[in-house]
Amino acid sequence: MTALTGNDAPRLARAAGDRYPTRVSTTPAFVDRAEPTVWGDRASAGMFGAQELEAHQRDGFVQVPGLLTPGEVEEYRAELDRLAHDPGVRADERCVVERSSDEVRSIFEVHRISEPIGRLVRDERVLSRARQILGSDVYVHQSRINYKPGLGGGGFFWHSDFETWHAEDGMPGPRAVSCSISLTDNHPFNGCLMIMPGSHRTFVSCVGETPEDYHLTSLTEQRIGTPDPASIAKLADRHGIAMMTGEAGGATFFDSNCMHGSGDNITPYPRSNIFLVFNSVENAPVAPFSAPRPRPSHLAARDRTPVR
Repeated sequence: MTALTGNDAPRLARAAGDRYPTRVSTTPAFVDRAEPTVWGDRASAGMFGAQELEAHQRDGFVQVPGLLTPGEVEEYRAELDRLAHDPGVRADERCVVERSSDEVRSIFEVHRISEPIGRLVRDERVLSRARQILGSDVYVHQSRINYKPGLGGGGFFWHSDFETWHAEDGMPGPRAVSCSISLTDNHPFNGCLMIMPGSHRTFVSCVGETPEDYHLTSLTEQRIGTPDPASIAKLADRHGIAMMTGEAGGATFFDSNCMHGSGDNITPYPRSNIFLVFNSVENAPVAPFSAPRPRPSHLAARDRTPVR
């Protein structure tokens, strides 16, 4: 790891004993991952086969075409439309709107707001795969809907989710997996998810310091907790960039430390997805590693009751 300067000493003291220090230095750094990516036995019960688990171990992600049926896709699309136009939901702090418009960008803790999405969290097509990867019972660390409407849906800059969950939520290690389920066709041109294959093996320590109540602005435009341009370029040169394209109903399971992002959607074709984050019950959050206080529970659940 790059040496820390004398100016970094006060924040360095807060990072003592932290395997993945971030937001404590004025110099970015790469840290080799200490934990496995697939924690479960390859022969453990679940819907992933051995080849899919090997791909997840190697690349940090695996795609599952047709996880939802066409009928289910239509059901969830209708639910997303209902939620986006519900005045009570729009007035809730769990709803985030685009900076440049009144369009809904994300709705958090959606598995508690929506009965159909609450069922989806417990669906064995999703849950068994999360358990296979993490090798334990799991709970929902975060759930949300990402709306990316046509002609104006904002992108998400390159980042590792684990960097935020570690710094601001106190997640000790990258023993968490995200499941992004597409409800629209994902094309290279409508802001699809992009991942750097293999980047999950490197933690990027970011510069800066977490401001007070940073979540109030970071959900629409993240400035702290994103890698510097040189680190992004180095990772891209090392790993390349894969586009998660595919038909509606497909899913991508990806490791919490994958470097990923998506561009703005300037096409007329929307791109929306249900985003479910499962954390191992053995990886319970502690005090934030690089933030004044934990984020609200709708962004980072601290109740680790296993999903059943």
